[in-house]
Amino acid sequence: MQHYLDPKADLTFKKVFGEHPDLVKSFLNALLPLEDRVIEEIEYLPTELLSEDPLKKNSIVDVCCRDNHGRQFIVEMQMYWTKDFFQRMLFNLSKTYSRQLSPGSSYSILKPVYGLCLINDKATDEESYYNVILPRNEAGTIAMKDIQIVSVELPKFTPKTFAEKKMHVLWLRFLTEISDRTTEVSSDLTQNPEINKAVEIIRKSAFTEAELMGYDKFWDAVSVERTLIDNALEKGMAMGIQQGIEQGIEQGIEQGIEQGIEQGKQEGQLEERKQMAKNLKSLNIPMETIMKATGFSVKEIEEL
Repeated sequence: MQHYLDPKADLTFKKVFGEHPDLVKSFLNALLPLEDRVIEEIEYLPTELLSEDPLKKNSIVDVCCRDNHGRQFIVEMQMYWTKDFFQRMLFNLSKTYSRQLSPGSSYSILKPVYGLCLINDKATDEESYYNVILPRNEAGTIAMKDIQIVSVELPKFTPKTFAEKKMHVLWLRFLTEISDRTTEVSSDLTQNPEINKAVEIIRKSAFTEAELMGYDKFWDAVSVERTLIDNALEKGMAMGIQQGIEQGIEQGIEQGIEQGIEQGKQEGQLEERKQMAKNLKSLNIPMETIMKATGFSVKEIEEL
């Protein structure tokens, strides 16, 4: 029985796409809107040194490369969505774009820059998991096409049919179907030479003890970060409700409840809604309001 590691982790993602030019070329051709100008060759470009905290990337990218047409590609795996994510990515792409020019150079030498953002989280309310973002002016008109951000929200991806053999679908299945609980990989994936090569790379037996410790440390950090985010959201919601009660302002209470409802929608976790109901009960919020905020019945709330 084979065991695998999750390809979305920092270590495994770089193993697959940061050390094998043929695989990152296939991946970019499958995920980016390159039309007829496919990537034929790529060379890796140096990226900034990693922080000791694998989640605090700041402006650090996972993979940076350039093709034979001079186009540059930045690929980043983001475990959590933050409001400034796209602004930060656009800033990085703008820096990369402007660095092509040396003093006295002509603007005609500038080549397009693409940012591929893989997000292991839901970033928008849009149903689509795949979105192409172009810089626009105040009127909403596309300002330029030389800088493009392609956003892929992995939790939203589901193949329409498992029989589909398109590389776009196969690569996303590789990222979303395989985890450290996987012991058998679908033949749909292993029958494709490129995907099968990637699968072989993330076999657990291919990693040293030191690498496996680093892999575990990454997921520990992810778990801690998720807990901090959840606690901060819950604390903010509770503070909003408490402030409304102390001031006797109905608007403050409604705002806190709305934040709680929105958080419940985003997370969709039963345990979190239970905790919300308990918190509201402890603050003596009317039963009708608790029902509205949590979606629980009177009986369910009384049993908490």
